[in-house]
Amino acid sequence: MIDVTGTVTPPAPTLTAADRCDRCGAQAFVRVLLASGDLLFCAHHAKAYEDKLKPAAVDWVDETSTLTS
Repeated sequence: MIDVTGTVTPPAPTLTAADRCDRCGAQAFVRVLLASGDLLFCAHHAKAYEDKLKPAAVDWVDETSTLTS
């Protein structure tokens, strides 16, 4: 992945069952990479904060599709 500064960075690792939502502690299915760091969210909280965070996100890794697999 190449970020806005032109720096090549490796893709974010796949989220595991050990990754927890920063808001409620449930299993995280979304990683939001911001210039200041990353946030992990369950599907519920990712949806709740999506409108505010997406414009500032460098990357948005959404693995909620694994919920139905």
